[in-house]
Amino acid sequence: MRNGWIGAALTGATAIILAAAPVWAQQRQPSSAPPPIMQDEDQAPPDTAPPTERPKPARRSQSKTPAAEANPDLDAEDQLAPSQVTQPMPAAVAEPSHGGAAKRIAPRTASPAADAMAEPAPAAVPGTAAKPPRPAATKAVTCNGIFGKDSNRIKLAAAFASKNVEDTEVDGAAGKVMASVLFGSDPKRRLEVWWSNPAKHSDIHLIVINGDSGWAAPGGLRLGLSLAELEKLNHRPFKLSGFDKTNIASLSNWNGGELAYLSGGCKVGISLRADPNVSTLVLSLLSADREFTSSDAVIRAANPTVSEILVAY
Repeated sequence: MRNGWIGAALTGATAIILAAAPVWAQQRQPSSAPPPIMQDEDQAPPDTAPPTERPKPARRSQSKTPAAEANPDLDAEDQLAPSQVTQPMPAAVAEPSHGGAAKRIAPRTASPAADAMAEPAPAAVPGTAAKPPRPAATKAVTCNGIFGKDSNRIKLAAAFASKNVEDTEVDGAAGKVMASVLFGSDPKRRLEVWWSNPAKHSDIHLIVINGDSGWAAPGGLRLGLSLAELEKLNHRPFKLSGFDKTNIASLSNWNGGELAYLSGGCKVGISLRADPNVSTLVLSLLSADREFTSSDAVIRAANPTVSEILVAY
């Protein structure tokens, strides 16, 4: 009986084991389901991938310009180098101060709108420094300052340099007279200054503009002006004589016009030369012993222009 119990027990145990075997096998297989989203820190799976480090920016001093890639379609001399693409900002430059200390001018920030409207600057000549513009030469006689009545040779030499002032004889109505001549070797800048005291070269008596001189006299008078232009400066017609044997006419008076009243106490007179192409018939009607008005048709027919200007004290 004991053996029967043992055999029955073994048979029952064997049956239980065989029935439980499939369940145990299923529990041993790895699960393909994803792990839960929330896990405890103790149960979290280890991170096997190393943390990604943020790259550090390279220092400017250590950066190098990458070599330019050659373009097979271009010649060697047509290749564009990196230095041609990016140029450094130029340093501050000195601005001419016309006798004072040089002032430093910092480079301005480029403005596309301003640069589009600005005119292109002229190209600088290599190897030459920028020069300040030369001051305009004095070419106007006034009735004050260096050309005032109380002027002298020293003032002329200080204004125009001694080398440009020469004491010499010039032609006068009664012969040769002594005068100080400015720029005697340059016909376009030549100017005669006659002195009331020739021995001391002081106190201006007369200033003469003639020849090809480009000097202007008080009131805007210049050589070569026509009768119409003179009337415009004077604001009215004026009186003049007829022509002498050299075809020169002289001013009689400004007829109360603007040129008759100049500041500084000086007076201006003019001589006019007839047009070389005027007929002898016209000139015969304009004898020197007669007086005409600048608006007369007969004097206009001679088409005279200013040939000499006198500024007198």
